[in-house]
Amino acid sequence: MALSNTQVPVQRQESYVIVRFLVCFAVSLLTAAPPGASQQAPDRVRLSLDTTEAGLILAILATRDSGGRVSDADWQRLFATSGFIRLKARETAMGRAFTEGDFRSFVLSDTLSTRRRALRRALTDWSGTDMTDAAQRALAYLPAEARIAATVYVMIKPRSNSFVWDLQSDPAIFLYLDPAVTQAKFANTVAHELHHIGLSSVAGRVDSTITGLSSEAGIVAQWIGAFGEGFAMLAAAGGPDVHPHAVSADSDRVRWDHDVAQFNRDLGTLNQFFASILDGRLATADTVQTIAFTFYGVQGPWYTVGWKMAVTIERRFGRPELIRCMTDPHRLLERYNAAAADYNRTHPDTLATWSDPLLKALRERS
Repeated sequence: MALSNTQVPVQRQESYVIVRFLVCFAVSLLTAAPPGASQQAPDRVRLSLDTTEAGLILAILATRDSGGRVSDADWQRLFATSGFIRLKARETAMGRAFTEGDFRSFVLSDTLSTRRRALRRALTDWSGTDMTDAAQRALAYLPAEARIAATVYVMIKPRSNSFVWDLQSDPAIFLYLDPAVTQAKFANTVAHELHHIGLSSVAGRVDSTITGLSSEAGIVAQWIGAFGEGFAMLAAAGGPDVHPHAVSADSDRVRWDHDVAQFNRDLGTLNQFFASILDGRLATADTVQTIAFTFYGVQGPWYTVGWKMAVTIERRFGRPELIRCMTDPHRLLERYNAAAADYNRTHPDTLATWSDPLLKALRERS
């Protein structure tokens, strides 16, 4: 679907329970509704694109660079945009200073001025992206009742991060406008984030599968939700036979291949992490979270182990079974173990599996 610089509804992305207490990270996007979009997936997707903040900043830069005067009204229009207001709210919630004065200094910086033309080219390039495919890739790996509703903000801002925000009440994808990101990579990232948002829409399914677990097992089940990063990698690629970084920079692909090769080691590390929660060695939520966050990294074990498990399950049992596993922590680990056992019987290499005590803890109800 072609993109525009207005907010247009489209008819048609932190992973199941994890979205309750994590912010998911990403990179790049835009959207608008193509003719016939409502026939492709009625009522399942409602997206709006908001590039207003980026457009106004580029206009301010162009005015200044041409010798014109940037008026107070120009600044007030910028600060009144939904993107700026919500970005400020998010940064404040994260405990970061964020003032209009500091942002004005950022916009007028020489560094940003020298990048104006490259930023404009990137915005134009991304605006030609067909986003229907990104949405369909996400939907192909979601339960039939999953819905995707979000506002996508393309932002020029001081921090170069991109992220999903406010998933529970008003989901938003904030994407940093980066001239180094190609149109194809941009679309891949959007599909990744849309899968997160779609999966969060069926979080109630997870609640039903973990009801009655011990408090320790419930915490484990919640963190198993972080494997949603790997599910999103698979969905964004389009299938198990497509490399997750097929459209990324070579360095990203090399890093991913190196990390996936450590799958058995990383699954063992995560198994020990879960065991430490179950036996009470990690006594506080802060301690658990601090350790769990180390498994994110650039694209750490929550991504690579989650992706490898998902691919193994889909190849053995099919995509519908994988989708069922996405909302059932015990089923995910149990079906992966079964798929890995089959794989190990017919391949010279072996895949590590989850421990029986872990599966038992996720199965037992009080």
